[in-house]
Amino acid sequence: MKSESFTSEKTLAQGRDLKVMEKLQISAGRKFIFRITGAVIIPVLALVLLEITLRVVGYGYPASAFVKCQVNGRLAYCSNNKFGWSFFPPEFSREFTPYIVYPDKADDTYRIFILGSSAAQGYPDSAYRFGRILRVMLRQQYPSVNFEVFTAAMPAINSHAIVRIARDCARLKPDLFVVYTGNNEVVGPYGAGTIFTPLSESLFLIRTGIAVKATRTGQLLNNLAGMTAPNKGGPKNWSEMAISPGKQIRHDDKKMQFVYDHFRQNLEDIARISQNAGVKIIFSTVGANLKDCPPFASMHQTDLSEQQKESFDVLFQNGIVYEKAGDFNEAIDKYLAAGGIDDSYAELQFNLGRCLWKLGRFDEARQRYANAMEFDAMRFRSDAKINQIIRQVSSNRTDVGIYLADAAGVFEQQSPYNCPGYELFLEHVHLNFSGNYLLAKTVYQQVEEILPDKIKTKKAEEGLPPSEEQCAKLLAFTDYDNLRIMQKVYSSICENPIFVNQARDDDIKNIWRQRIERMSNRIGPETLAKALEYYEQAIKLNSTDRLLRLNYVRLLLSGTNDIFGAAQQLRVIVELVPNDYGSLILLANLERTLGNINSSLKYAIMAVEMMPTEPTVNYTVGLGYQKRNQPGKAQKYFAENIRIDPTFIPAYDCLGQVLSQQGKNEQAEQIYQKGIEREPNNVQLHLGLAISLRKDGRDEEAKSELQKAILLDPNLARRTLSAPAPADAVK
Repeated sequence: MKSESFTSEKTLAQGRDLKVMEKLQISAGRKFIFRITGAVIIPVLALVLLEITLRVVGYGYPASAFVKCQVNGRLAYCSNNKFGWSFFPPEFSREFTPYIVYPDKADDTYRIFILGSSAAQGYPDSAYRFGRILRVMLRQQYPSVNFEVFTAAMPAINSHAIVRIARDCARLKPDLFVVYTGNNEVVGPYGAGTIFTPLSESLFLIRTGIAVKATRTGQLLNNLAGMTAPNKGGPKNWSEMAISPGKQIRHDDKKMQFVYDHFRQNLEDIARISQNAGVKIIFSTVGANLKDCPPFASMHQTDLSEQQKESFDVLFQNGIVYEKAGDFNEAIDKYLAAGGIDDSYAELQFNLGRCLWKLGRFDEARQRYANAMEFDAMRFRSDAKINQIIRQVSSNRTDVGIYLADAAGVFEQQSPYNCPGYELFLEHVHLNFSGNYLLAKTVYQQVEEILPDKIKTKKAEEGLPPSEEQCAKLLAFTDYDNLRIMQKVYSSICENPIFVNQARDDDIKNIWRQRIERMSNRIGPETLAKALEYYEQAIKLNSTDRLLRLNYVRLLLSGTNDIFGAAQQLRVIVELVPNDYGSLILLANLERTLGNINSSLKYAIMAVEMMPTEPTVNYTVGLGYQKRNQPGKAQKYFAENIRIDPTFIPAYDCLGQVLSQQGKNEQAEQIYQKGIEREPNNVQLHLGLAISLRKDGRDEEAKSELQKAILLDPNLARRTLSAPAPADAVK
């Protein structure tokens, strides 16, 4: 009995031990789960909750290439003005040329998206970009087909951004992608030559960073980081960012291999996106100005001694002296001797090219010009390796819907002695109308092969696409527009740091001054009448063309000073494309000139809601409130203007005026002084300061400022002082 009792008790004890062990095991399992939950799940849920909360309260910005919008009560997708904020600080970012895409697509519609940067966008005037010329060609040849050609291109971006754009475009029922990119791979986002979004060896890390910035949480963290480490003393615009010290890159820098590898992978991924969406794609090689674009920066070999550099410089400078004297053979001898020390100096290669060209040795000259571009340490042009990658990614892959348009090769074939220059380019990479026409024609020939049979059968007649002259007429490209573009290019050459520091800068300026003078001499009353006729005819054929109407506005203002007619055109434009903040600002300014202050302010406020980081937008809102005699509100926008762009001088004068109007004379004087520090010879700032000082009872200082204004511009100062308010303020 005792034995049985003992056994029973032992069994019970073992059972209790098993239960304890099970509890302990369950407890350990729970602890593990709790640890995982605490370490991973809870933080993830917190981040998700934070993301949702930020979106609900409206914090941050959408990071996709498109945003939903309503156009005349119809659902559409507008190009996102803030897309670039994921790649640049908002104050440096550029935008798409505004356009609208409707999600529904009719059966007779063939939809093309062109992807790229400023050369694809058509800088300096998007109205004459190659995509629009391509559309004219297609519509002329296939009049019963509705060809939609959207240019989803933006200045300063590169393939890292274009991957994102392609992914967004693929959701909008495209039939074809055309990719024209490669110029900004070094100087654009995540390139080796910029200080923001710097190069990383890991493409995975780059894309992770881009993905994080696309979230509201990532934007919050980025903004907090900017508050704790502001960019004091940093570049004030994209051009300064691109030429920042230490960002010159030699052709043999090891970082270049990462640039090339990333470019190749990005193109492959763009192709994969198109394939997954069932979309065909054309990759185009990228052209550059060889003959008429000196290098932007030159660097010596890294292993040269100081003595070698001095010897090189003596020979190089002697070569320049002989070249200027017209003794090209002797100049070549000196340059070649310098090249024996260092033949990778970009300006040396360019100078050799010029001398050889003068002597008619064109093949040798072309090679030297090509060397100069390859060795250029400010890599704003696509080099031979970039185009090689484009050809490799797209060659012999038509069976999977990938095609090649060798535009760079065509540019060479159509240029004197196979060396592209001003015949096709405005400066380094941006095309003139002839260049855009040639690019469009090259792409068109490839598009015709791709078009489905149901469209090919609708071709009006066999033959070549419309001529350059016919395309110019249909797009209303007139002498007025040509002159306006020339003036814009010349202004950029004179002011943009990229060009100001370029080799032979004075020679380039002289060339453009002469070209502008010749074009100006061609313009007269008959030219204006013909230009107006072209625009009126073109608008009748395509009444919804925003860019056509916008250039018509420019012609009405510059040619006939028809402010009322220009305002009418702009009202149509802002109805057609509601996200066009540039046209809203222009309309606001015209409405103010016409005396419609409330309308002016309405349009300006619409614009500032779209693009709060654009200085001119804030300035225009400030002017509206100033005209409505609301100095407190005007002060807010003028101050924001100056914060965003401290070089915007008119805002200093306006802010000083509204501060003075509110009796804040000391603050007004400080603003005027800051403006004068930036532009010492500004008459209006000296006059404004004089008025403010007089109001503050500081008569002697006021007289001193008034005298400075009169010395700078006696007529302007007297005209300003003849107005009632200033005359009462300064005696």
